[in-house]
Amino acid sequence: MRSIWKGSLGFGLVSIPVKLYSAVQTSSLDFDMLDSRDHSRIRYQRVNEHTHKEVPYDKIVKGYKLNDEYVIMDENDFADAAPEKSRIIEIESFVDIADVNPMYYETSYYAEPDTKSNKAYALLIQALVKSKKAGLARFVLRSTESLCIVHPVEKVLVITRIRFAQEIRSSEDLKVPDIEVSKKELDMGLALINQYAEHFDVSKFKDEYNDELLKIIKAKSQGKRATVKKLKPQKATGDDLYEQLMQSLATKKGA
Repeated sequence: MRSIWKGSLGFGLVSIPVKLYSAVQTSSLDFDMLDSRDHSRIRYQRVNEHTHKEVPYDKIVKGYKLNDEYVIMDENDFADAAPEKSRIIEIESFVDIADVNPMYYETSYYAEPDTKSNKAYALLIQALVKSKKAGLARFVLRSTESLCIVHPVEKVLVITRIRFAQEIRSSEDLKVPDIEVSKKELDMGLALINQYAEHFDVSKFKDEYNDELLKIIKAKSQGKRATVKKLKPQKATGDDLYEQLMQSLATKKGA
């Protein structure tokens, strides 16, 4: 793997030199856009809206529109915005991961110690495991300030980027009816949840859609049509919620 960021992870007066590596990868298939007439690839060009001519990469700059005029920015401007954060992940506090709403999570990076022997790295992992806490920190990645959670996964520190509060939209405009649920229905719902409860093991789940899609692609390449399994949703015999829950419990027990 190639590191995407190099700097230090700090808490208190302790500084740990680290390198970050992407901890995730996409599992989706890569499709090219083609012209249906001759299957030639479609290329996208960076075109000047006035001259309609292609613009070379070295002539492209970033601009922010302010009062109907563009303010042109360069790399130094982005670095100057947060010079002290450009090469350090500074843990500002320690929190319970359970307190972080899953809506805030974005993506994760492995943090590798940038020295052969770093006791502070091992200390932080052990301290986080024992305290059952995670570090809350900020750092700059690709000219963008990010909020992140520093947490251990086995023997590795992981930096998981999370969203800022202002990036989460309010749900106030949603029309969610306030419907009363009976105690009998609630108890049955809890029983159904308990019956389906199990230890979280993400390895049990595979990207079945892309697997099926790849089968279709391979079959079409041989002039065939893949056999597609049709999923028939189960239907309850009535509209009564309690009866639907009862049937669900019976179905699970039968399985």
